[in-house]
Amino acid sequence: MKYLIVAVLALFTLSANSANTDQPSIEQPKLSDYRVGEKWIWEFKGVTTQGEVRSEGRDAREVVEDNGVLSIKTQHGLIPVSNIVKPITSDTPRFKWPLEVGKKWVYESHWESEDGTTGKTVQNVEVLSYKEETVGAGKFMAFTIAYKGTVSNSRGYIADSEEVYVYSPEVKNFIKLTQTQDDFHYVEELVEYSKP
Repeated sequence: MKYLIVAVLALFTLSANSANTDQPSIEQPKLSDYRVGEKWIWEFKGVTTQGEVRSEGRDAREVVEDNGVLSIKTQHGLIPVSNIVKPITSDTPRFKWPLEVGKKWVYESHWESEDGTTGKTVQNVEVLSYKEETVGAGKFMAFTIAYKGTVSNSRGYIADSEEVYVYSPEVKNFIKLTQTQDDFHYVEELVEYSKP
């Protein structure tokens, strides 16, 4: 009986370890991972529970070369790719590299809106899965990352917030984002992705 229990435990351990090999450990993208002409287009929509549409549209980004600097062109200007891929030094980052299923951390952000309102976001984060996901732009292997916590601002506003990022290493970005904050629900999905 003792040998049977040991054999069963050994088999369970082997199968658990083999299952873990299917779950990658993904590092932060590097500058060399980006190419001029790579392009992302997301569609987004934010709606209240009463049906009021507060935001809706498309967000396009493209890798360009600007005076010899590899940059991402957005509707607001250019962002050097070197800024995006620089090592993260925060103890409470949006993404904690390497990404692995089961990894947990705390995300904290202090921000200021265009009207001068300051705010703070604090969320517990967990990487839930790594599997094939389908969005408008196609099928991609992706991590599903859940964020739960609160958002507050200098005007006295405080609300529970939940976000789910579906991040694809191939795309080097999220392919779907859903956010819920009080009576507001926001969804952004990648509808086009191309690379040279």
